[in-house]
Amino acid sequence: MSDRAAAPASGPASSPKGAAYTIRPLDTTTWDAFAELVERNNGVYGGCWCVGFHTAYHRDIRDHRALKEQLVRAGDAHAALVFDGQGLAQGWCQYGSPDELGLKHRREYLKDPPPPARWRITCIFTDKRHRGQGIARAGLEGALAQIAAAGGGLVEAISETTVGREAQDRFLFSATVELFEQHGFMRRRQVGKHAWIVSRDIDPA
Repeated sequence: MSDRAAAPASGPASSPKGAAYTIRPLDTTTWDAFAELVERNNGVYGGCWCVGFHTAYHRDIRDHRALKEQLVRAGDAHAALVFDGQGLAQGWCQYGSPDELGLKHRREYLKDPPPPARWRITCIFTDKRHRGQGIARAGLEGALAQIAAAGGGLVEAISETTVGREAQDRFLFSATVELFEQHGFMRRRQVGKHAWIVSRDIDPA
C-alpha cells in the first residue's frame, strides 16, 4: 500500500480517571504485546485476531493469528496500541487505507458513496477488564495522531449510535458515533438501523 509512513510513538494520554497511557504503533516491535493482549482475550470475538476487516482476509483462512502477523511484518496492518503504566497493551484502534481495510454495511455504503477517504478506522478494542477507563478514547486519539504523522487526509468510519439504547459490546467493535463526534467527526449518512458513516479531515503533522 502507499500510506506506509512510519508512525512515531505518541506521548502519554490521560483517561477520565487520570490513568496515564502511552500510544505506540502496531509493528514488529510491538507485535508480541499485541499478541499477548489478543490471547488474553481469547482471540477477540471468537478468534478474529482483528483480521475480519482486512481485504487480505477470506473465509478459507483458518489461522487468523498467522495472517495478522504476516500483515504486520509486511507493513500492511496499522493500529495505535494503548499501553498502561505497567507496559501492558490494553487496547487498540485499527486504521488503514481503503485498499487495506474494508467496511461493514458495504452494500448500503455503495448505494451513495461518500467522497473517497484516504484512511478508514474499523476496529477499536479494549481489554474486557479495563473497559470504561478511557482506553478507546486514547486509542482513537493515538490513531489520529499517527494518521497526521503519515500525511493526514480524509478519515472515515462506520460506527453505531448509543444514545437512548442499550447496545451490546459485540456491536461496538468500532466504538460509538458519539465518541467520534467528540473528536471532530461528522455524521454523513445512515447505513443501518443505528449505523452511520462518520468522517473528518486530518491535517498533516
